[in-house]
Amino acid sequence: MSGTAEGSVKTAVSRPELPRYFWRDQSPAPTRIRYITNHLEANFELSRLAIGPLGFDLEWRPNYRKGGSENPVALVQLAGFDTILLLQISAMSEFPSKLREVLWDPLRVKAGVSIQRDCQKLYQDWGVSTRNCVELALLARSVDNARWKGKYTNPLGLSRLLETYVGFSLAKGKVQRSNWELRLSSAQQDYAANDARAGYAIYTQLIALARDVPNTDPYYYSLSVVNGFVLDHLGISQWIPHNPYYDPGPPPPPKEPKELKERKKTPRAPTSSAVSQATGSSGSSSQDGTSMRNDGQGPLLGTSVPAAPVVNSRAGAFHRIPRNRPTSTQRP
Repeated sequence: MSGTAEGSVKTAVSRPELPRYFWRDQSPAPTRIRYITNHLEANFELSRLAIGPLGFDLEWRPNYRKGGSENPVALVQLAGFDTILLLQISAMSEFPSKLREVLWDPLRVKAGVSIQRDCQKLYQDWGVSTRNCVELALLARSVDNARWKGKYTNPLGLSRLLETYVGFSLAKGKVQRSNWELRLSSAQQDYAANDARAGYAIYTQLIALARDVPNTDPYYYSLSVVNGFVLDHLGISQWIPHNPYYDPGPPPPPKEPKELKERKKTPRAPTSSAVSQATGSSGSSSQDGTSMRNDGQGPLLGTSVPAAPVVNSRAGAFHRIPRNRPTSTQRP
C-alpha cells in the first residue's frame, strides 16, 4: 500500500498528461512475472533472483469499518531487473524462509515509498525484520535537492516520482482498495507489478544521479526495521532521517492566527462612518434627519420631511406643527 501518500509543494499549474506506466512495456529487459501462493514455490523462485536492487511494496485487504484495525499484510511484491514476484503470503501455510533471507540481507537493496511504515507493518504482522531499505522520497531529496524543497521528511508519492524521473504516470483507481486475500485477478496482478517495478525504475534513475552528487551517504536515505526498531541500513545503530547537506529553501510564510481567520470569515455590520460615506456621495443628513442637497438648495426631491417637535407652553406636552405653518406661540 505504499505510494498512496503524496506530499510536495502544491502549484496552481497542472502537470501535463503523461502516458500510463505498464511493466510489460517499460521493462528494460524481457521480464517474467510469477504470482505465487505456495511457500515452496516461493523459496524456489526467490533463490533464482539475480543479484541487484529490488523494488518493494506490500498490499493488504482494506478495512471498511471506521476505526477498525488494519488487516495483516497479504501480498509482498519484489521487482528486479528481469523478474517480478507477487508473493501472496496470506494464502501460504507458512512464511517462505527464502523471503526472510532476502529481506534480512543488508547487501540487497529494497526500494520503495513510505517503506519504513511498510517494514514496520510487516514485522508487526509476520515478525519479519528487513534491512537496507531505501526510502525513495529521501533519496530524491538527497540527490536532486535543486528540484525538491521543503522539509526533508515531507513525503513524495510514487506516482509523482515516476512522472518526474521516468516520464510515466501511475494508474490507481478501485483496484488499490480491492481484497488482496482472495485469488488475484489479472488487474490486481498488473497493479501490484506496476507498483513494485516503478520502485525499481525510480531507484535506478536516482542512484545514477547520486554518482555525481558529493556528500551522498546511504545513511541519509536508507534504514532497517529490526525486531520492530528503526535502525540504519546495516541494522546496527538507531536511525533518524536527516541529511546535513539538504537545503530546504526559504521558510513558508507564517500562518495567520486562528482568531484572525475567524474574524475575516464573520461578516461585520456597517459602521456609522461607512453609512456617512455612502450618503455623502449624493447628499448629507441634518441633525433632524432631513436629507439635504450638497448645493445647499434644500431637501432632496422625493424625501419625506418629518414634522418638527414643538413644546406647548400651556399643556406642557409635545405636539407637532407642520413646517409650512407659523410656529409662533403668541395668542391672537
